Amino acid sequence: MMLKKDIFVIDGKHNKPILIDVTYLEKSTNNPIIVFCHGYKGFKDWGAWNLMADAFAKAGFCFLKFNFSHNGGTIKQPIDFPDLDAFGNNNYTKELDDLQSVIDWCFENDTIKTLGNLDNLILLGHSRGGGIVSIKAYEDSRIKQLISLAGVSDFLNRSVTNTNIEDWKKSGIKYVLNGRTQQQMPHFYQFYEDTMNHKDRLHIEKAVSKLNIPHLIIHGDKDTSVLIDEAQSLHKWNPKSKLKIIEGANHVFNAHHPWGENHLPKELREVVDTIIEFLR
Repeated sequence: MMLKKDIFVIDGKHNKPILIDVTYLEKSTNNPIIVFCHGYKGFKDWGAWNLMADAFAKAGFCFLKFNFSHNGGTIKQPIDFPDLDAFGNNNYTKELDDLQSVIDWCFENDTIKTLGNLDNLILLGHSRGGGIVSIKAYEDSRIKQLISLAGVSDFLNRSVTNTNIEDWKKSGIKYVLNGRTQQQMPHFYQFYEDTMNHKDRLHIEKAVSKLNIPHLIIHGDKDTSVLIDEAQSLHKWNPKSKLKIIEGANHVFNAHHPWGENHLPKELREVVDTIIEFLR
């Protein structure tokens, strides 16, 4: 059977569209559905994510990934960050709303209803996306399994680390360099305000400690962006979870952008194999 990829654009709740792609084996039906959330300064077509989508589709999954509405990309330019105003206005609750919109759409879309098994909906999130899916899996009973990939364990401390809050409030903006594009990426002060206003909801420890679904945590032992301690914390808070450490893997499991190979890096292939074994 041939691999197919369909592209969709749906409305988000915050006046920005959400770009989705769905990869699947042609003529296959009733497949478990994996919804993938990218991380901070990320996007759905980063590096080897498309090869990862193909690998899951070949293994019999309906694999959906999307760009958060305020990740800085646009429908016409989904890979670079032409919309820095949107990026500056992004926050965790917007990303939770975007994920909610995507999940709701799965239950309404004819392609997904034909291909996928909506009784087996799985969330997979990388880095910051790992925190988003952890909270959403706790909030939404339609989620049947959860996978955190180099996922963060704490949103609240991240909002204030290495930041002078008074200066941020006074100027209304702070900047972070994007090493790939060399852009100064803005963070408007609303990000801090929104996080503090929703700190109970954004408490990842609370969410994972109350999970009653299968939960897989994957982390690389050479990750310098999100330290392995965060994976160990997630596992401690949910002792029923499974923790898998990938030896020699960095934060992106030894992929990079752009990824010119036609195969996954060994460490990311191990991630895919681990997830498939877990889900089966």
